[in-house]
Amino acid sequence: MSSVVLDASALLAFLRREPASERVEAILHEAVISSVGLSEAVATALDYGGVLDQVFATLSCLPIQTIPFGVSDAYLAASLRPATRHLGLSLGDRCCLALGTKLGLPIVTTDETWAGFPMPTGIEIIR
Repeated sequence: MSSVVLDASALLAFLRREPASERVEAILHEAVISSVGLSEAVATALDYGGVLDQVFATLSCLPIQTIPFGVSDAYLAASLRPATRHLGLSLGDRCCLALGTKLGLPIVTTDETWAGFPMPTGIEIIR
């Protein structure tokens, strides 16, 4: 059963074995990520020199559930823009927040700027 939403930055911390990776590893079995967040994490992994086939092989072995991003999710993410603009949150960030809102789950991220967003279910910043 899912109990937490991963932001792309948290998944990247795990993939890159950054200090926060241990926290992410501990919650992988109960984590979900938006398909938008997954795409963002893969793109950034490639930016860091990863190879698509290897990134795919690594991620496909993880017990994370990927949630498709649909039309209603697009509207929800868009509706968060006024409340997040002053924090500089990206579209990917808002998609993650939308998923957390939709599922009523807390979010795990490494991005400290998220601390300024009043997420009712909570935001855990792991760096």
